[in-house]
Amino acid sequence: MTSNETITRVHAEPATPAVTGEATDWLQGLAKQRHFLRFTTRDLTDEQAGLRTTASELCLGGLIKHVTRVERSWVTFIQHGPSAMPDFTAMTQADWAERAATFRMLSGETLAGVLADYTKAAHDTDTVVASLPDLDVSWPLPKAPWNEPGTSWSIRRVLIHLIAETAQHCGHADIIRESLDGAQSMA
Repeated sequence: MTSNETITRVHAEPATPAVTGEATDWLQGLAKQRHFLRFTTRDLTDEQAGLRTTASELCLGGLIKHVTRVERSWVTFIQHGPSAMPDFTAMTQADWAERAATFRMLSGETLAGVLADYTKAAHDTDTVVASLPDLDVSWPLPKAPWNEPGTSWSIRRVLIHLIAETAQHCGHADIIRESLDGAQSMA
């Protein structure tokens, strides 16, 4: 196996479980954004994936870690409602520091490991969504300074949010990667 074949396998999309109907469109949209996020890490070393290249605290490996955590949190929300997420209004300084660590590659973490974890989270999301009979099921949002009290989101709205969040971080990743070595994802 050549190194290019290895890179392709690491960056390959997971097989999407059989899904039909509207969920197909949502999962395809999410898969496209996941691909672009992964693509920004092509040919990088672990050290490069952990570098901050802008005024921001963000790095490519940290962005992927963050999106992995966010996707897992929202899938748990889809399955179990707001009790699956923290009450962000009651978080301590230590809780916020732990959350901030999801935006960085920590000692001992590798790009391959971060990407593998993201691939697993994506597969788990796709499996859960493929099993859902109804995207209209709604849950109240968890308490958070950015959520309007009493607001509920349907599973469909959660999928819209996951696509938007991933796409937003794809833009961050493009800027970080171009600042790192001039490589561009969409040029």
